[in-house]
Amino acid sequence: MTKAPDPPIFFYFDNTTFSLRNRKRLKYFLAQIFKSKRRKLTLVGFVFSTDRKVLKINRKFLNHNFYTDVITFNMSHERDIEGEVYLSVDRIRENAKRFEVSFSHEMHRVIFHAVLHLCGYGDKTRGEKAMMRKQENKYLAQYFKSVSRETL
Repeated sequence: MTKAPDPPIFFYFDNTTFSLRNRKRLKYFLAQIFKSKRRKLTLVGFVFSTDRKVLKINRKFLNHNFYTDVITFNMSHERDIEGEVYLSVDRIRENAKRFEVSFSHEMHRVIFHAVLHLCGYGDKTRGEKAMMRKQENKYLAQYFKSVSRETL
């Protein structure tokens, strides 16, 4: 029996000392989210970077002159998911303090947020934001429950 290949999800670290734990588990968990949303995962790259780099991208591609925790470039075609996600480790760390949650919790919330954008979820209206937050919370609970089971 041949082993199934790892999901085509890649993590890159640009000018940051941040290290993502449980990468393989996270890849498979993210692949399950796409599957549950009836999407075919083609290729997704997550780039963990700095405020400075993400601000530069925000200015260049979105004409926004402000810091943000995540920028998602959705290059999907119908149900085939392809995208690039740029995350500011600095901003996520700052937001974790502001929201009084762990850095890991906030990092995973932002990762799940990006995945939901790739699946077609928006966050412009109050209703969209509420649905997005509900989905983020669902996946946070599922993910951390599965991770804690592994470490017992």
